[in-house]
Amino acid sequence: MKGDMTEGNTSKILITFAIPMVFGNIFQQLYNTTDAIIVGRFIGKNALASVGVANPIMSIAIFFIFGICIGTSVLMAQLFGGAKYEDLKKEISTALIAGTVFTIVVSILCMFLSRWFLIITGTPEEILNDADIFLKIIFGGLIFSFLYNFYSSVLRAIGDSKTPLIFLLISCILNAILCVVFVVVFGLGVAGSAIATVIAQGVSSALCILYVYNKIPLIRLTPKELVIDKPLLRQTIQYSWATALQQTCLYIGRLLVQGVVNPFGTNAIAAYNSVTRVDAFMLSPADAFAASVATYSAQNKGAGKWNRIIEGFKKSNIIMTAYSVVTSFIVFLGAEGIMKLFVPGSETEVISIGISYLKLMSIFYVLSGFCNIFQGLFRGVGKLRITLNATFMQIVVRVVLSYMLAPYVGILSVCYAIAVGWILMIIYEGLACKKYFSKNLKLNLSSDCTTE
Repeated sequence: MKGDMTEGNTSKILITFAIPMVFGNIFQQLYNTTDAIIVGRFIGKNALASVGVANPIMSIAIFFIFGICIGTSVLMAQLFGGAKYEDLKKEISTALIAGTVFTIVVSILCMFLSRWFLIITGTPEEILNDADIFLKIIFGGLIFSFLYNFYSSVLRAIGDSKTPLIFLLISCILNAILCVVFVVVFGLGVAGSAIATVIAQGVSSALCILYVYNKIPLIRLTPKELVIDKPLLRQTIQYSWATALQQTCLYIGRLLVQGVVNPFGTNAIAAYNSVTRVDAFMLSPADAFAASVATYSAQNKGAGKWNRIIEGFKKSNIIMTAYSVVTSFIVFLGAEGIMKLFVPGSETEVISIGISYLKLMSIFYVLSGFCNIFQGLFRGVGKLRITLNATFMQIVVRVVLSYMLAPYVGILSVCYAIAVGWILMIIYEGLACKKYFSKNLKLNLSSDCTTE
């Protein structure tokens, strides 16, 4: 069946599946980076800073929901790999209903609490109102973010990573156009940027739903099939809570780190907002390969093919190492030009802070690649507690070291803290990987001998 990853050349399957997601992640970063560039260039550094302080708060809610989608997609991919198509459809219905209700509740709560979130992170008074307006609009459109991510996860679980890319590309282009119209032409400020984002997400979610209902009978739900299966709901919660907590933990950590940056003033906030978008943009292929490894591993676990899982893990690490080295050189050598994309050349302090951060951070990119591949592997085989533990440990180290080093090296403390966190994460997951696969390969071999 098309989308089956349990047979064929491992490298070809991983790369073919990952490439659309690499572009998808790049477009997703362009989505955010375009907003930052337009806001920074046409409104000013205060507006850029207000979007910057809002971003980690917004990301906590969005990526909690995204984490739920990741968890359910692993279960879906295992059901698909094991050819359990009836259960697959029940899982889609169960996760869709539960996820929709949960997202609506989260959306309402976040709209009420947005200003409080900004205040407790030490947001400067001069950018507080703009940041609050931006967050309220984004939170109001969370349902569109859920629906797009949910249906994209369903399509990827059955091996289709190309279709979500097409819809994301349409959304990205639409967002850029609307952002220019609302911010530059209509002068709506940061609110215009948020409105453009919500509309674009609404379009992408609608396109996903229409495509599934018209083209993919395997995952299309009729009104009678919209039910909650209690056993599957328990499994869904078991799979999704860990990934949701992991994503939330990651962005709570980023929010706390934002609290390290905020006291250094608007210039530091604007610079940090810019460089974190560059990091996200450059590291997005690692996220894509992690997702590729996760789906590949989940399908092969469903089919009981452990050796293929290990092969995919090894080859993904080789690919990501090569990519990370090239990316590090690009960012290190082009740091000044990159910063001038975000702010005018006259903002010398913002540019100087950003250059120092990018040159240091680029040295550590290769560590992120290893971490992401480990994360994808453990998600795929359903060991989500390991990914949660590793992320939690890394975030605690990142936050604590950032605060400890900030008085001495400024926002560069974030770079050092992230690097140490990644190293500890690699050690922990490497040991867990060795233990897990030693055990399962022995069990698999024993099972084969018994069968014979």
